[in-house]
Amino acid sequence: MNPETLLGDTVIDAVSAVFMVVGALMSLGAAIGLLRFPDLMSRMHAATKPQVLGLFLLLVALGLQLRTWWAWPVLLVAWLFQLLTVPVSAHMVGRAGYRTKHLHPELLSSDELEAVVQQAAGKRGFDDENPAGSNPDDAGSPDRRGRLGGGPGAGSA
Repeated sequence: MNPETLLGDTVIDAVSAVFMVVGALMSLGAAIGLLRFPDLMSRMHAATKPQVLGLFLLLVALGLQLRTWWAWPVLLVAWLFQLLTVPVSAHMVGRAGYRTKHLHPELLSSDELEAVVQQAAGKRGFDDENPAGSNPDDAGSPDRRGRLGGGPGAGSA
């Protein structure tokens, strides 16, 4: 064996070992945060932020250990898929949790969504009380989608 090759392999092994340990600790931190944090918003943060970085470090370590060029595009696609889907799913879970009141408002530093929800609730309450087409005198007025209520075809979509 060439001493330079042996030194290169040792450095690659050491770097990949550090990446694996740090990535595993990041994923462990995400799991502990899911179990220990008090509300949905805190748990959602713990599930997304360290998990993506932990996966990135583990995939880099795996690519270094495989020592083949063809593994890197596959690992990159796996990480990009995770990077693109985790924020979207966290956003959806956060909005659903906010709407169903699964949060502790005293833990929020600011609630920027409250005004938007109150405005939407006010509009929806008006539509629910008197939907277009329910009053025969209201046959010519448009509903919230701009369609005219009542008349022929009133019940069709």
